[in-house]
Amino acid sequence: MNTENIGRYVERTWDDSIVPQLMDYVRIPNKSPLFDPDWEAHGHMEAAAQLMRRWAETHAVPGSTVELLRLPGRTPLLFVDVPGQVDDCVLLYGHLDKQPEFTGWSDGLEPWTPVLRDGKLYGRGGADDGYALFGSLTAIRALHEQGIPHARCVILIEASEESGSPDLEAHIDAL
Repeated sequence: MNTENIGRYVERTWDDSIVPQLMDYVRIPNKSPLFDPDWEAHGHMEAAAQLMRRWAETHAVPGSTVELLRLPGRTPLLFVDVPGQVDDCVLLYGHLDKQPEFTGWSDGLEPWTPVLRDGKLYGRGGADDGYALFGSLTAIRALHEQGIPHARCVILIEASEESGSPDLEAHIDAL
C-alpha cells in the first residue's frame, strides 16, 4: 500500500468533489421527520437523497450497486453494495437527515448557507453526518485504485436518524 498515493487521492477527491457536494447538501433544509412532519411534500429529503445517489453512482467502484430504496410512508434509504475480493462483509452507516436550524451561529454563519473558513466547512449537516457516504466511498475507491483487496462493503444511509431512526428497521427487514 502506498500511503502517499492514497493520501493524495483522498485529498484531491475531498477538495475537488466532496466539498462542493457537501456545500450543495448544506443548502438543502432536509430536516428530519420529527422536525418536518411534511418532509415528503416539501421535497428536501428527496433532494438530499438524490444528490448523494448521483455522487455515489459516479464514484462507486465498478460493479457496485447504488439504489435509493423507498417504502410507503417512510423516508428513503440509500443502499450501496460494493463487491469485495475478501470473504467478509463490512457495514458502513450514515444518515442524511438534519436537525432543525437554531439561533446562535457565529457572525457570518447560518445553518443553510455553506461557508468555508480556515479550511473548515460550516453549515447544517456537513459534519453530522453528511460526509458519511462520501468518506466511505472515497476510502473504498482509494483501496480499489491501488489494487488492494477489501471485503464486500454495504453502505446504508438512512434519512430519519435525527428522529430516532423509526424507518431504519423497516428498511433492514425489506432488504
